[in-house]
Amino acid sequence: MGLHIPPSLRHKRFFYLWLGQLISITGTQMQLWALFWHVNQLNKNPIALGGIGLSRILPVIIFSLIGGAVADSMNRRNVLFVTQSFAALLALTLGLLTQFGHITIWHIYVITAFQAVAIAFDGPSRQSLIPNLVPAKDLPNAFSMTFTSFQAGSVLGPMLSGIVIALAGQSAVYYFNAISFISVLIALFMIGDVPQKIAEKSAGVSLEAIREGIQFILSKPVILATMLLDFVATFFASANTLMPIIATSILQVGVVEYGYLSAAQAVGAVLVALIISQVKELRRQGKLFLGAVVVFGLATILFGMTRSLVVAWIALAVIGAADGVSTIIRNTIRQLQTPDQIRGRMTSVNQIFFQGGPQLGEMEAGTVAQLLGAPFAVISGGIGSILGLILIVWKWPQLIHYNGDEPMQAGSTAD
Repeated sequence: MGLHIPPSLRHKRFFYLWLGQLISITGTQMQLWALFWHVNQLNKNPIALGGIGLSRILPVIIFSLIGGAVADSMNRRNVLFVTQSFAALLALTLGLLTQFGHITIWHIYVITAFQAVAIAFDGPSRQSLIPNLVPAKDLPNAFSMTFTSFQAGSVLGPMLSGIVIALAGQSAVYYFNAISFISVLIALFMIGDVPQKIAEKSAGVSLEAIREGIQFILSKPVILATMLLDFVATFFASANTLMPIIATSILQVGVVEYGYLSAAQAVGAVLVALIISQVKELRRQGKLFLGAVVVFGLATILFGMTRSLVVAWIALAVIGAADGVSTIIRNTIRQLQTPDQIRGRMTSVNQIFFQGGPQLGEMEAGTVAQLLGAPFAVISGGIGSILGLILIVWKWPQLIHYNGDEPMQAGSTAD
């Protein structure tokens, strides 16, 4: 059977957003990996790289719940106009400071923190907008294609980042990222007005609205279990921040090879997402999800043990493929089991777990690497993610039996 156009891309408004995100994510990923390299050039201590994770997670923890309430009480498309414009200005500032020689590691930390504030408001509105652009039957495919665009940008971004740094300098990467946000702004303009169900029980952005979202999560064991598992796996097995050290000190390669290594996870993720995009229905989603996390942990251990560039690249690609399966399934579970008027707040809680795991994991990895070395930090992280899975499945065994065709069951606060 030949390849077919993914059904979600047949809906033109979703296609506009998907294409705009693909371009923007490429720029964002270029900047992210350039920041790791930049920090390592300014300060060789591994813990300095962990500071990037801390700068990114604190604003998410502080502002995500507010961002979720905003997504459920305000026009999500308008929120995205503001967040994307703000992020573009921050990237431009980073480029100017770097070009004119005024950049310090603290500038990087502060600007990264402000970008995380934008993400805290952008994420809930963007993810909650997708179910308003496609029918429910095409939603799993829409999340598969959204993940594909993210990972495709994550392939191109790191590879281009290393090449651009080598040819045009660090500031050029930041300028490219600033320009890339224009693609999303154009897409949002072309989408036009998007009807959404505004939360009625809550008084807009309020403590009551935030509490309502948290109570909904607690009333859904399957959703809560996927969030916790996401956090645990990415907290322990977050090796990205150590990539400059592993590339230069362990594998003994330069900035271009660093870019290739940085793109490896995304290559694996894109391949698996393209395969899933051709599958009409995913069944036994619980078992697939848990199996993917196990593979994720084992591949992380292999990456930490190897001294071969080729084996390291393959291990990273497998990590990306496993994470791809996990991400697509858990996003589908959460969105299909959540009513529209509370999706923003559900997504905001998830964002704390989703962003908190890898960002706090970067701080943990940097600290462990500072004390015991980068290979030990990576290997112990892979083991920790598998042990975390065992504990979570023991607590919520119903996740194993989740099939993917279960009807939405009203939570205690979603009436």
